[in-house]
Amino acid sequence: MSRQHSPPEYEVVIQRNRRIAMRDGITLATDVYLPARDGAALEGPWPTLLTRTPYDKLGFAADGEWWASRGYARVMQDVRGRFASEGDFYLLKNEAEDGYDTIEWLADQPWSTGRVGTVGTSYMGWVQSAAATQNPPHLSAMWVNQGAFNGLTSSLRQGGALELRWLAWAFWNAPVSPEAVGDPALYAALDQAAVDLRGYLNQLPWREGDTPLSQTKDYERWAIDLLTQARGDDWLWQLPSMNFERFIGQTADAPTVYSGGWYDSYTRATCESFAAFSKAMSSPQYLLMGPWTHGEVTLDRTWSGDVDFGPTAPTSGNLAASISDLRLEFFDQTLKGLDSGWEQRPPVTMFVMGGGSGRRLVSGRMDHGGAWSEASHWPPLDAVQSEMFLQPGGGLASEPAGEDGGSSTYLFDPANPVPSISANVSSLREYAPEDPTLRQQIWPPTQRSRELIMPGGGDQRTRPDVMGAEPPYLRTATRADVLSFQTDPLDQDVQVTGPVTVRLYVSTDAPDTDFTAALLDCYPPNADYPEGYHLRISDSIKRLRFRNGFDREDLVSPGDMVEVTIELYPTANVFKGGHRIGVEISSSNYPRFDVNPNTGEPIGRQTHTRTALNTVHHSAERASRVELSVTPS
Repeated sequence: MSRQHSPPEYEVVIQRNRRIAMRDGITLATDVYLPARDGAALEGPWPTLLTRTPYDKLGFAADGEWWASRGYARVMQDVRGRFASEGDFYLLKNEAEDGYDTIEWLADQPWSTGRVGTVGTSYMGWVQSAAATQNPPHLSAMWVNQGAFNGLTSSLRQGGALELRWLAWAFWNAPVSPEAVGDPALYAALDQAAVDLRGYLNQLPWREGDTPLSQTKDYERWAIDLLTQARGDDWLWQLPSMNFERFIGQTADAPTVYSGGWYDSYTRATCESFAAFSKAMSSPQYLLMGPWTHGEVTLDRTWSGDVDFGPTAPTSGNLAASISDLRLEFFDQTLKGLDSGWEQRPPVTMFVMGGGSGRRLVSGRMDHGGAWSEASHWPPLDAVQSEMFLQPGGGLASEPAGEDGGSSTYLFDPANPVPSISANVSSLREYAPEDPTLRQQIWPPTQRSRELIMPGGGDQRTRPDVMGAEPPYLRTATRADVLSFQTDPLDQDVQVTGPVTVRLYVSTDAPDTDFTAALLDCYPPNADYPEGYHLRISDSIKRLRFRNGFDREDLVSPGDMVEVTIELYPTANVFKGGHRIGVEISSSNYPRFDVNPNTGEPIGRQTHTRTALNTVHHSAERASRVELSVTPS
């Protein structure tokens, strides 16, 4: 049977800065790309594909022309308070309602068939799911790439801690806010603040007026709200734009692809979205997970961070000719009704990492390898929960330690947090200083941004470029405040595909503290890596006061024995025979997360810090463990 695909057969005309009125009267600037002949727009009607962005719609012109030439009305919109749109920008707050109003306006246009699809990455993925919570009647399909699910449990905050990337996002986006673009002095102050980001992060918690962000309309306000609102009953997490999990029962039932990467900042959210909505919806839902970090461009890379996955990792040339062609197959099926072949694809397509040689490639990266796999569910139906228990002396075994298994204790000093080496992170960037020797500076200044943490996988060893690291550059496991546990060398390959959970029995002399956990694939030594290579696969954190849920805060007394559950990001990775599975436990991961002051004061409002003597118990009675989803290799 021949497949049908929309060919590039049309010219394109562009309607710039059409003003779409929202329900409160604010107008949003919108560019419409329409199929054309001889320089004039054709009547259509056309299926309509929408992207709403905070990053300037003008940067998406090539994408607009690509789709319009194939018979789509392609629409790009600046979100409220950004670039050419009116209104005040408060991170994510208005995206549900603004998305609904935009979709329904588009469906009512004479050049639209009334079938509106949405597509976009990161914030542009987030706004799609936000609009869907309002159940717009004409929302007909979505491709949510690297988007959110519940901002409280991951993506904004995680385990009670704040993902500091959002404070960084405020700093490196404020210089292109409408206020700064029109005020050279304010621009200069905000630009310098983005250069000085490390210093501002080291001065947390912020108070109103502490940073140059206070000179913008709302940036400091929403940044401090994120820093201080950590309970599930705080108003922020009631908003449909912040927490889609609360609105599953009323969300639009439309075919949706949730795509993401194992080293993306939205890994957990992407998998949770698919798992939840595939159960709740009658329309087909799809999950696509590659070995990628954050951003559209990473979908065509063979590498993430310091590791390489081989030539089959990119989308282009493997899953389709390009990521746009893969999406065209989906939207041709769902918006045009063509037999594109998409419906024959399985619900889950995922890249299983691992199996490589472990040697250093010409690129300088470590060969980790991997291959594509398919499944009908997430987690896969053949996944078996396997427990590995922490042992005295740093072992990790399939059986709990004996009665004399004891415990491990360390001193956690908030003034000396464990540095973040590599991680599932995005937007945690500072600006490089402007070069005074250049006659014309780089614009927009976001192009001068550089990462504070290496996104992706890496050997858990400090380097000169690691924030807070000082020589000698050693493994994190050598620190006195990091507990390291490893299995014996594996007799055979072990494939972990699914959620990863660490359950700890802990005690502390502080009223509140944090516990962190990381899952490692520990390579044996070879000629390129004489000390082996400890690849971080996944990690997370839990703030102790939220161990019983986010609707309450339970401080502890010295010596209290409590259980803590840390939900790491899910993964798909083969731990090769001869490798060791490793787990590292500590109480900080900075600047990935904000650092707990250990005082028990209100979140984000502490006045001082103190050290905490933290203990992890691993006896038979208090069997701390890691739970893995193991599938046949």
